[in-house]
Amino acid sequence: MTFVWGAVLAAGLLLALSPWLWPSVVRDASDAKPGRLSRLLEDSGMARMSATSVVVVAVCCAAVAAATAWLVTQVAVLSLVAAAAGALAPFAWLRARRSRLLRTRRTLWPDVCDLLIASVRAGMSLPDAVASLADSAPAELRPAFAAFARDVSASGHFDSSAQRLKANLADPVADRIVETLRMARQVGGTELTAVLRALATSVRADAALRAEVESRQSWIRGAAVLGVAAPWVILALLAMRPEGAKAYGSPEGIVLILAGAAVSFVAYRVMIRLGRLPEPRRWFG
Repeated sequence: MTFVWGAVLAAGLLLALSPWLWPSVVRDASDAKPGRLSRLLEDSGMARMSATSVVVVAVCCAAVAAATAWLVTQVAVLSLVAAAAGALAPFAWLRARRSRLLRTRRTLWPDVCDLLIASVRAGMSLPDAVASLADSAPAELRPAFAAFARDVSASGHFDSSAQRLKANLADPVADRIVETLRMARQVGGTELTAVLRALATSVRADAALRAEVESRQSWIRGAAVLGVAAPWVILALLAMRPEGAKAYGSPEGIVLILAGAAVSFVAYRVMIRLGRLPEPRRWFG
């Protein structure tokens, strides 16, 4: 009973001091900057998922991988390495999804620019021209433009709707297109079609060059994956034997596995870095 009353007293003191220990900070939504994980979710097309959900999934993957490795090999250090690999798996999947979306969308933006040019030449206003992309844009981009159409019809404010459209698209080229439209909306001008046509030409040439270079360098990524995975598959097969599990469970085996994990991680990152093309930054994101 003494322990219960002591816990109640401690909780009361903690609640009484909480306004000073953890003061609430109210920030403007426009000033708040998303973290790296939130930006990764946004760029991979999963902005509705919270960063906490990704962390929970990573913890679950780590637990499943560690349990599987322990049931198969009965080696604690291999379970630790499997847990680390399982925890990194969701983040690697998000990065791969982001890269895939960027490659897919890179070939679609010139068509979007051409559709905008045709709408502006037809005499449509900028909000109507952008909203019409919900029906005429490529299928991968229509949901974002449909959300923009609903938003601008409800609020009537083009600037804030364009900002939310830019966040939904989460693409460097989309940022440039939206910022061009916002500037034309705010200050006016007669060069909007010429700017969009020049942007479409530049994006089309960049996409063609990147596709050629990526096809030539795809062997680097394949070699990196094969070079990292093959030794660990062999190690797992050896650890399934009783004498192998005993050897890898010794202090020398633990040091060997940990050193191999560090070397594999560094080598994989170096090879991927060598074969990676610089991606355009979201200057207006």
